[in-house]
Amino acid sequence: ETLSRDRRRQKRGWLGRDAPPPCRAPVLAEATMPAGPFGLAPSRVTWLCVAAGAALALGVAAAWRRRRGARRGLVQVGTVSGLYIHPVKSCQRVPVEAAEVTEMGLRKGDLRDRFWLVIKEDGRMVTARQEPRLVLVSVACENGNLILNAPEMKELNIPVKLPKENPVKNCRVFGLDIQGRDCGDDAARWFTTFFSSEPYRLVHFETQMIPRKCKAINIPFRTNDKIPYSDGSPLLIISEASMEDLNTRMEKKMDMRNFRPSITVSGCSAYEEDTWDKVIIGDVEMKQVMACGRCILTTVDPDTGIIDRKEPLETLKSYRMSDPAQKHIYKSSPLFGSYYGVDKIGTVKIGDPVYKIIEC
Repeated sequence: ETLSRDRRRQKRGWLGRDAPPPCRAPVLAEATMPAGPFGLAPSRVTWLCVAAGAALALGVAAAWRRRRGARRGLVQVGTVSGLYIHPVKSCQRVPVEAAEVTEMGLRKGDLRDRFWLVIKEDGRMVTARQEPRLVLVSVACENGNLILNAPEMKELNIPVKLPKENPVKNCRVFGLDIQGRDCGDDAARWFTTFFSSEPYRLVHFETQMIPRKCKAINIPFRTNDKIPYSDGSPLLIISEASMEDLNTRMEKKMDMRNFRPSITVSGCSAYEEDTWDKVIIGDVEMKQVMACGRCILTTVDPDTGIIDRKEPLETLKSYRMSDPAQKHIYKSSPLFGSYYGVDKIGTVKIGDPVYKIIEC
């Protein structure tokens, strides 16, 4: 009995005051660990890191899905049917099978769009608005030379890369200043003789020169849109269906040479090019900025160099005027074709599908 009582006391002592404090080691361990960032406990820091990592991963995945979805949201709206470079402003076009699309327009080797300009002695531009017979001047490029021909004129060859000794002229194009390197006295005499005019000179825009900002010409353009001697945009797109529709209304038929586009498109409806916000052709991405307001240059006959001053403007004005809310942009000009800026440079060729980007 005595032994049994001692055992009971021992058992009560072990379970009572002599028992070790329960669960104290984990509490002491946490208390002695250093605090995390901003005074947070390490367990909370770990939880926040995991949560932040998960959120970042979800964000990256969502962005990837958006990008992938935008690339997948493509609808073919037509096919490239023509590519045209106009090297000398107002002179004849050069059709090409394929071209680079640069920030300032189409390029094929040494030929670049509107990189040459006829000027007066004071630097003011000369176009077919003042000298309609400019449209009779043909342009080619061979062995590093720009080759010009015109009726009753001897062929003119000008090196694309001009001597640095040739002076740089300060020019004026639609009220904006821009430079150009003088192409020499032979070119000046050639144009002056062809027009039987006051002295004219030819200048060449070089890539180290500062281009004109499209936004300074037309407000709807973006700040990064730029051009050399073009009227207002790096690219002009017109559909063949729009041309065909206009001709159904005309007594005398017109052709694309009157409107001087960079790219023509087949396989779409008339004036559908007005509705393409963003397009992909080849590996090039373009953004539609505004419609092209047409001027008196369209009335110059490309075969005779005679200016009519009436058609096709009068016909276009009967059905292609801007919305009254946009009169401050287009004024009294009828609309035909669409101006595009370049979002991604690359290469295009005839036969390329034209895709409209559908934002997803």
